[in-house]
Amino acid sequence: MSASLPGRVWASVRSLLPSRADVAAMGRNPRRDLLAGLTVAIVALPLALGFGVSSGLGAQAGLATAVVAGALAAFFGGSNLQVSGPTGAMTVVLVPIVAQYGTGGVLTVGLIAGLILIGLAVARAGRYMQYVPAPVVEGFTLGIACVIGLQQVPNALGVAKPEGDKVLVVTWRAVEEFVRQPNWTAVGLALAVAAVMLVGARWRPTVPFSIVAVIAATIVAQLFHLDAANPIGDLPSGLPAPSLSFLDPSALGSLLAPAVAVAALAALESLLSASVADGMTVGQKHDPDRELFGQGLANLATPLFGGVPATGAIARTAVNVRTGAGSRLAALTHAAVLAVIVFTAAPLVSRIPLAALAGVLLATAVRMVEVSSIRAMVKATRSDAMVLVLTAVTTLALDLVYAVIIGLVVAGALALRAVAKQARMEQVSFAPHLPGEDREEEHRLLAEHIVVYRIDGPLFFAGAHRFLLELTEVADVRVVILRMSRVTTIDATGALVLKDAVEKLNRRGIVVMTSGIRPGQRQVLDSVGALDLLRLEGHEYATTPEAITGARAHLQCTGVLPIPAQRPEPASVITEESSR
Repeated sequence: MSASLPGRVWASVRSLLPSRADVAAMGRNPRRDLLAGLTVAIVALPLALGFGVSSGLGAQAGLATAVVAGALAAFFGGSNLQVSGPTGAMTVVLVPIVAQYGTGGVLTVGLIAGLILIGLAVARAGRYMQYVPAPVVEGFTLGIACVIGLQQVPNALGVAKPEGDKVLVVTWRAVEEFVRQPNWTAVGLALAVAAVMLVGARWRPTVPFSIVAVIAATIVAQLFHLDAANPIGDLPSGLPAPSLSFLDPSALGSLLAPAVAVAALAALESLLSASVADGMTVGQKHDPDRELFGQGLANLATPLFGGVPATGAIARTAVNVRTGAGSRLAALTHAAVLAVIVFTAAPLVSRIPLAALAGVLLATAVRMVEVSSIRAMVKATRSDAMVLVLTAVTTLALDLVYAVIIGLVVAGALALRAVAKQARMEQVSFAPHLPGEDREEEHRLLAEHIVVYRIDGPLFFAGAHRFLLELTEVADVRVVILRMSRVTTIDATGALVLKDAVEKLNRRGIVVMTSGIRPGQRQVLDSVGALDLLRLEGHEYATTPEAITGARAHLQCTGVLPIPAQRPEPASVITEESSR
């Protein structure tokens, strides 16, 4: 007796929960993991603050996300090395949601997205990440980097963020405001922080120059009373108590579409980040469904503490791996260190200039762009280059979710086009399938009335009509034999096109025979009536020699060929693929 639906669901959920092996792994090398977690926390602090400010919910929202989501995703996720928190990609999606629905709308979207991610995990949807083409990933990474950089322009120029949710429009208005009232102090701090991070990363990759640059910028701003640098402002000491006060049941319907977009992005970026972590190590393999489950729980809980939706963070995960992390303890330590900072150092953090955080994110945007990967994609094929550029431009002009959807659709269309081009139909000689006696004379007579075509590759909607055109333009012959043993796949469109071609040739008085139809293709041909059309006249054969024998008999019966006094021995049935 099969298990009940609730039982199957519970078994699926139970398989997504942490195991004893996960807990045991955290005790193997705690010193190394604690040190890695401390390093990641130092790198993550300015990023959490910056992404919180960029999202529109404030620096405290970024810190709350890094602490709550960082801890839950680390413990319940499917990767031993993943570090989660607020990210630039998510910020890009959140800005228009904040503009349209406000803070409560963003928190509600995060809550719904968490439920969607948990549902995807239970449905075992994590494995479908492998079908996202590399040019789409590179394209939206490039687009995200451009958007993140443009989002920092107002703070880097020291002007108030203009109204609007289109990053290009906001950037242009910020530049106009700066031209009217220049703030060179903010520009200098932002460029200095970005330069220190970029140069320092090349000089000493293991040193967290982001926190060094931010501390230095804060000290300079305090010593010289650079009020034009615009400090973050007051931050609450500690996390707020969990609350559902932001929920507005009447707005849930309108927030469903943004929540689906946020969930899709969280799934995509988290699984991509976990895959990157696997590639940087030996012996590590993440569980995509558990990763979705961990991200779902993190996004379910983070809004309760005023945090924004979170994902796995590629940059912080890479730092975690490079500093020697081997278990979840490192990511948990990162969250704990940030929690200590939230509770003990909020007054100090509040003095960090917004221009300095803008510099951190400008440098982060630059470092997100892998020039070598983009160059390789552009040089690979024209289709890959087009998908990459289209995805990047769409990210910049519209938003990330539309960009991914458009990129996937275009990549799929181009892939279908490439597959369809592999299909071909060519005329072949049937001389090797004739009996040895009088083969040359027999071939000369039959060639006047019979043509044999071999179809190679897929016969499906993307290229089937080309075959219809080629078949219906066959010269005046009496019999057309189609060798179909090399047809790799056939769909309903291909079957209908084949049926249509047979009917058109029959109306011209040309008999169509087939050989080598595979068992797996018979159902689709039968469903549209194409197989009945051939069976009706007995024109379907197992092998090409049998089809030639049938064609010869047909020509003799119609008087086109004379009936010999003694029929030759029938051709031996050849079972190799070449005879079909």
